[in-house]
Amino acid sequence: MSTEHLVSVDYEVFGRVQGVFFRKYTQAEGKKLGLVGWVQNTDSGTVQGQLQGPRSKVNEMQEWLKSTGSPKSHISKAEFKNEKTVDSLDHSSFNIVK
Repeated sequence: MSTEHLVSVDYEVFGRVQGVFFRKYTQAEGKKLGLVGWVQNTDSGTVQGQLQGPRSKVNEMQEWLKSTGSPKSHISKAEFKNEKTVDSLDHSSFNIVK
């Protein structure tokens, strides 16, 4: 078992990220990396959510959110805040919040 610290981080992604299956791809990528958390559209046209899991996997997901996203998305920037080490995960899976 890895002794890697678990981290939690909030994110918001800007650009053309709504109506391009961004949430679905984010959920799939998060699950692929073994992360938990959530993703949702905002009224301001961004996508926001929270990631939790081992630091290295969270870092991979942050890179994905900054540079990859869904095939038809265009990411102008991604912001991450409230990063902290956690003792346990607050979520049991990676969900799309409506």
